[in-house]
Amino acid sequence: MGLSRKATSSVMDFPQEWPEPVVPVQSLSESGTAVIPDRYIKPPSQRPSLSSDTGCGENIPLVDLGMMEEGVEECEEVMQRISKACREWGFFQVVNHGVSPELLREAREAWRGFFHLPIEMKKAHANSPKTYEGYGSRLGVEKGAILDWGDYYFLHLLPKSLKNRNKWPALPSNCRNVTEEYGKELVKLSGRLMKVFSKTLGLEEGYLQNAFGGENVGACLRVNFYPKCPQPDLTLGLSAHSDPGGLTLLLPDERVNGLQVRRGDSWITVQPAPDSIIVNVGDQIQVMSNAIYRSVEHRVITSSNAERLSFAFFYNPKSDLLVGPAPTLVTPEQPALYEPMTFDAYRLYIRTNGPRGKSQVESRKAGNQS
Repeated sequence: MGLSRKATSSVMDFPQEWPEPVVPVQSLSESGTAVIPDRYIKPPSQRPSLSSDTGCGENIPLVDLGMMEEGVEECEEVMQRISKACREWGFFQVVNHGVSPELLREAREAWRGFFHLPIEMKKAHANSPKTYEGYGSRLGVEKGAILDWGDYYFLHLLPKSLKNRNKWPALPSNCRNVTEEYGKELVKLSGRLMKVFSKTLGLEEGYLQNAFGGENVGACLRVNFYPKCPQPDLTLGLSAHSDPGGLTLLLPDERVNGLQVRRGDSWITVQPAPDSIIVNVGDQIQVMSNAIYRSVEHRVITSSNAERLSFAFFYNPKSDLLVGPAPTLVTPEQPALYEPMTFDAYRLYIRTNGPRGKSQVESRKAGNQS
């Protein structure tokens, strides 16, 4: 079903409660069960082939942002690498990105501490379908949906009107301050990358940032916790999807690999570089670039041997702005592929249905609206 440009529903239309009782996946994992419940078993076509889905040694491109400070030639090389990665992969990882390794470690330690608190303390932060803010174990609101093997904590960073530190965990004691500092650093890094994206698309340096709303962008963080899974060949930590927002910065778990990126008919298991941050193009950048830069499906596999923690930072357009292809990227040879739509209306799809491949952005193509 297509997405309507005129869709005016908002999160206020969502129910107060989830359609079924929410069971934290971590509690299932820690119960010692050898068999996962049926509601987590994926159809055969969606199950990971843990022995073969490795991409034959391929990995997403690695970009050293520190080279941008060395001179014009090095800066140009970095921008070309980013442009090529956005066109061919939709993913790349950055090192020397300006976020201190100490802060990355502190953030991981703080949130790992939260997820190892007693279950009742975590459930005190339980979220609802209205905002998703807080502790949760499902993304979509479809009754009877097959669920993913993962828990998470979702919180708002921008705009300030949505940010409420009182909804952030008070324990561990440093969690709020570390999360605040981490969010500020990733907002800065996102701003740098937006300028690079604009310039490499042939746009004015500030075009994408302005199209996102200037200083009125949205930013949020989802801390993902994937517990050990007794049958990792039957389920996924997070189903295949492309990110509905603008830009995603992912802090991976350096101890356990789990992120897989679609590359043609294969799934590449990402091998993170030390202290790296993984960057991926979201659907809104695909729309604004008129599909020159493309969002790409990715998913998360689980492990029977180890838990996994990751941080997904989402940098999004202001929710009520119409987002469409940049006019200068629309030509007779390459007409506008997408109808303008607000991000608020667009994200209703994934907020309702949960992750479903690239179906949401495909439904947005011009002539495909309903």
